[in-house]
Amino acid sequence: MAQYSAQLDDVFVALADPTRRAVVRRLGHAPTSVGDLAREFPMTLPSFMKHVRTLESSGLIRTVKHGRVRTCVLNRERLSLVDDWLADQRRIWEERTDRLEEFVTDERNEP
Repeated sequence: MAQYSAQLDDVFVALADPTRRAVVRRLGHAPTSVGDLAREFPMTLPSFMKHVRTLESSGLIRTVKHGRVRTCVLNRERLSLVDDWLADQRRIWEERTDRLEEFVTDERNEP
């Protein structure tokens, strides 16, 4: 459980930045070279590479080098951590609201 929590934390930290979210969104369409990705953002290549390294260390993307071109590929399986966590949260809150509704509509709670 601690390892799952640490992995989830890494993913949320990586997704906390709008630039990194935009990169993930872009890679959701197709693998893209670092150079093509970097051109979409108003920053230097070394600054952009920090974002790439953060995404890579979180496991959200992997990079593959072919000759002189480094290509980023989205790891969709890693996004399932967020999906699973959100599904758990949704279930918890639905159960809570169901209990609240039951309490509010229960005639025994009437004065």
